[in-house]
Amino acid sequence: MSNFSVVVPLYNEEESVAILQRELTDALSGLDYEIIFVDDGSKDKTVSQIAPDPRIRVLRFEKNVGQSGAIFAGLQSIRSEVAVLIDGDLQNDPADIPRLLAEISRGADLVCGYRAQRKDTLLKRLSSRIANFVRSRFTRDRVRDTGCTLKAMRRDCIGALVPFKGMHRFIPALVKGAGYRVIEVPVNHRPRRFGHSKYGLGNRAVRATVDMFGVRWLLSRRLDYKLRELI
Repeated sequence: MSNFSVVVPLYNEEESVAILQRELTDALSGLDYEIIFVDDGSKDKTVSQIAPDPRIRVLRFEKNVGQSGAIFAGLQSIRSEVAVLIDGDLQNDPADIPRLLAEISRGADLVCGYRAQRKDTLLKRLSSRIANFVRSRFTRDRVRDTGCTLKAMRRDCIGALVPFKGMHRFIPALVKGAGYRVIEVPVNHRPRRFGHSKYGLGNRAVRATVDMFGVRWLLSRRLDYKLRELI
């Protein structure tokens, strides 16, 4: 069993995935890990660009289902007690992973990276800031940047996740709502090198608002009990 698993959702990342694989290998040198690439129904040569390695597994969807599905499937398949999430488009920096793992070793259950200096367009930064402000106060997760995929979590936290489209935006709310300790650390954010966002804005604001109400309802209905004794 590896010490930790890195889950990478991929959708049409043929130009990025080989670079990311090399960066992960360099950043995690000397550590015990596995990498799970989850191909979310890519229509290009993404999978063929992944170099064979005994530490790497590839999950392939028959069709594109979205980032939440890819993340959830990857987390369900880990073979370690700690999972790391990272985007496949090179905007997250693998060099930040050891810092997230260090916070797990200090007692955190979920460590969320937040992009202190974002390399996105002004429109994207403003819309994200507003969305995060509203979501954080409505779901009470007190996390400033759920749009940053880079996270580390204990395996137990995965049981708090509910598989629905848009789940990845509410991982901190679901995990914190289940009673786990959630913290944030600043991480590096890099400009996009290839193409455009594979999971674009679209009508994301509308969907996220609907999801937000659903998550708030779900958290209000969560069962909360402790066993008094076991006979």
